[in-house]
Amino acid sequence: MFMKKLVLIGNGMAGVRTIEEILKKDTESWEITIFGSEPYPNYNRILLSSVLQGDSSVDDIVLNDFDWYKKHDIILHAGDEVQRVDTEKQVVYSSKGVEASYDKLIFATGSDPFMLPVDGADKEGVIAFRDIKDCEEMISTSKKYKKAVVIGGGLLGLEAARGLLNLNMEVDVVHIHNYLMERQLDEPAAGMLQEELEKQGMNFLMEKETLKIRGKKRASGLLFKDGSSVEADLVVMAVGIKPNVSLARETGLEVERAIVVDDYMQTSAPNVYAVGECVQHREMVYGLVAPLYEQGKVLAEHITGEKEPKGYEGTLLYTQLKVSGVDVFSAGEFTDKADTKAIRVHDEFEGLYKKVVVRNNKVIGSVLFGDTSDSPRLLDMMKSGQDISEMNKVAILPSEERGENLESPVIAMADTETICGCNGVCKGDITAAIKDQELSSVQEVTQNTNAGRSCGGCKPLVSDLLEHTLGEAFSEADQKQPVCACTTHTHEEVQAEIKEKKLTLVREVMNVMGWENEEGCPSCRPAINYYIGLFWPEEAEDDANSRFINERVHANIQNDGTFSVVPRMYGGVTNPEELRKIADTADKYNVKMVKVTGGQRLDLLGVNKEDLPKIWEDLDMPSGHAYGKAVRTVKTCVGQDFCRFGTQDSIQMGIDIEKKFQGLQTPHKVKMAVSACPRNCAESGIKDIGVVGLQGAWEMYVGGNGGVDLRGGDLLCTVHTDEELMEMIGAYMQYYRETARYLERTSHWLERVGLDHVKSILVDDVEQRRELNSRVETALSTFNEPWQQIIESGKIKQDYFEVKATS
Repeated sequence: MFMKKLVLIGNGMAGVRTIEEILKKDTESWEITIFGSEPYPNYNRILLSSVLQGDSSVDDIVLNDFDWYKKHDIILHAGDEVQRVDTEKQVVYSSKGVEASYDKLIFATGSDPFMLPVDGADKEGVIAFRDIKDCEEMISTSKKYKKAVVIGGGLLGLEAARGLLNLNMEVDVVHIHNYLMERQLDEPAAGMLQEELEKQGMNFLMEKETLKIRGKKRASGLLFKDGSSVEADLVVMAVGIKPNVSLARETGLEVERAIVVDDYMQTSAPNVYAVGECVQHREMVYGLVAPLYEQGKVLAEHITGEKEPKGYEGTLLYTQLKVSGVDVFSAGEFTDKADTKAIRVHDEFEGLYKKVVVRNNKVIGSVLFGDTSDSPRLLDMMKSGQDISEMNKVAILPSEERGENLESPVIAMADTETICGCNGVCKGDITAAIKDQELSSVQEVTQNTNAGRSCGGCKPLVSDLLEHTLGEAFSEADQKQPVCACTTHTHEEVQAEIKEKKLTLVREVMNVMGWENEEGCPSCRPAINYYIGLFWPEEAEDDANSRFINERVHANIQNDGTFSVVPRMYGGVTNPEELRKIADTADKYNVKMVKVTGGQRLDLLGVNKEDLPKIWEDLDMPSGHAYGKAVRTVKTCVGQDFCRFGTQDSIQMGIDIEKKFQGLQTPHKVKMAVSACPRNCAESGIKDIGVVGLQGAWEMYVGGNGGVDLRGGDLLCTVHTDEELMEMIGAYMQYYRETARYLERTSHWLERVGLDHVKSILVDDVEQRRELNSRVETALSTFNEPWQQIIESGKIKQDYFEVKATS
């Protein structure tokens, strides 16, 4: 069979989505070649901020891995840019000397970050935030420097700032306008956002225009036009993007602001098309993912010869996203004008702001801040031009009348209403897929329908719809997520098998349960090793080859191949003897930097791998487990002995908690804090377990998270003695250990199982609480200090630090 040659220039989201749409319609007719400038497969650029913020790895944001290209016989030239196109011969020429002929050619060259043309913009330490390389450079810089400035108070700039805060940098955000995200928010909503972000640690320099970036070889600060200045070790420009059209212009295509296309994405050259951010359609250039995917679908229909394909007519612009943990939605015309009226809800106590703009009895725009559950309905009302003259405010914003215990808004949505705006997936599509394909998890829904595959903002609605569609079967279905690609078994099935058959070796578990990949992988081996230790703490022998490298060497690997060593300082308290010991050790091993961490400890940075066994021996201090899926720190304030507001001895309580639970292996890292009063100076409200002192009592908060998915802790209980508090913490820790999936943070686990359920186990059932404490005591009894584990008869076992390929 004769196959036509299709070449795609650009391996990004818009171009590869077009290829996916083509393959849905025709897998037999096309020989496909893709050129990409980056050495990666197709990945989700929207989620780069989650990589920067430490919540995802590069692998986590890959949309189509290298195996996908092989599966579909696609030739991928990753890290190889097309440098020239001959539209007469219909051949493209790459930087690495590849020549590829085509019958059809698609430009999907995307956009480049806009760099301000100011003096000093070419200095070292001045970067954009656009790709994986930029993320890696920011992460690397944060290890050596402490002060960052982000130029740009739009979405991208705020996400970069949040990530840099997570990397323990001080961050100033410079914005030329008088309020943030002016393209997506109106002034009241932007003001609420700024207030929230300031609480998280960002500092804002508003209405500032950069004149010059100071410094010699490397940036050292910014000078503004008003004469003021700010210091900076790192400058991140996030001021916008510009279509990448240089190749198109050199090829002779019609280019204005971007590559000019018609309604079928055809350029001015025969057999040459364009999609994505590099495209100009009917005078519009789009930078959001939804219109780019719509363009790809139209092009796929046209290029595969679908009968009477409907051309692309443009897209209603809208944005739904999470900015540093805050839900935001905006669409259409949301600014007030002389011919518009607006419905507003502004609740500063709850952090909610909703605005619906109406013209001629039709909704033409909206801004939602803090609660975006009404967004699908509003978006469909805008798209359909629905007449609302007979509707009241309650019908337009129904969530305002919905109590917290009533049903999700997705239940009342029509099947035609859109749930995933990025990918154009409506409620009916998802419901049909759940029923017809017997889907049982959000992940499966995403894989089969693309809902939630881009920004992920619709996943809560997808989850609600999944629960509504499955009914009583939902709770069971929620457990059916496989551990990894090596097996079809779920975490719960692996746990049950280990417990029932008393399996005590990782390879034994994989053999008994019929692992498809008999060697396992870095995802499943650590999980199995953890579950074995959970159920058989006294019999199990820890499998070092099934641990991550950081856990194997009891230190965090750094970007330059050296390691970071963090000795434990209980409750953040130290003494001259410990400080001398740390200083002497730092001198002896030429430690590059000693830094105070966010967990109130000292971090020895730049330790060579071969020195790790000896450095632990010389320190002769417990490990701070900064690398571990374990109890890491208990942060404390100075407490009643020193603070005039303190009502409890937070320091001693923090030390007691940390000494009791140090080294306890958990599904994910666990951070705690003890504050002596409700002022919460130890940040107890955003910890996995947070304790707050009252007069004669302790409050215990659980499920907090200070990361990108910012979550305040829930009040679990109030106790009146130190003994009760310790017992409750032990029971909570053990219940989390026994019922959470490996690598599931307490915040996600608590939302899955429910606070009321946890209360019923720990607060209401004294007997269960005692049994849980008994089991956690058994686990704690098996703990040894890391450096003691690697010293045998006075001799250091150097081979313990050899990293195996499987780890």
